[in-house]
Amino acid sequence: MTAVASNIVFDDIFTINAIDKEGKKFDRVSRLYAHSKNYDMDLTLDYNVELFPLREEQNFALALSSSLARGEGPANTGAEDGGDKDLDVWRPDGKGRRGLEEDYDYVMYGKVYKFDGGTSEVVTAYISFGGLLMSLTGSFRHMTSIVLGDPVYLLMRK
Repeated sequence: MTAVASNIVFDDIFTINAIDKEGKKFDRVSRLYAHSKNYDMDLTLDYNVELFPLREEQNFALALSSSLARGEGPANTGAEDGGDKDLDVWRPDGKGRRGLEEDYDYVMYGKVYKFDGGTSEVVTAYISFGGLLMSLTGSFRHMTSIVLGDPVYLLMRK
């Protein structure tokens, strides 16, 4: 694994099966239903169609990350190092350090608010990105780094 992967808690390539199959509820938001190629995961995701237009049968890469910083994990940043190193990862003036967001086309910040484990090997993680919802269902082995209550960045590219 590369040093960049240390903050990434999940990544895979998905193929969109359907978009808005239950009808379109909002003008600028659609809900996609997708299945992953590598880990056999199912994804439901609300996203902004103006910022990131997608179509059925299209492939896209999705990653979930605990931080946008490249390299070291979030446990190694903080006051004990002489300041919060995550603060300058993204700046609107472009003068901050280049983070993971530079490698992706669409980024959202949210929180893992529910984790259904049940008794089977299949689990579902639910994440809210300021009201845009995501559910990721599949084997618990691929989602061991997704923790209930943790903040998470969603990163997507075509």
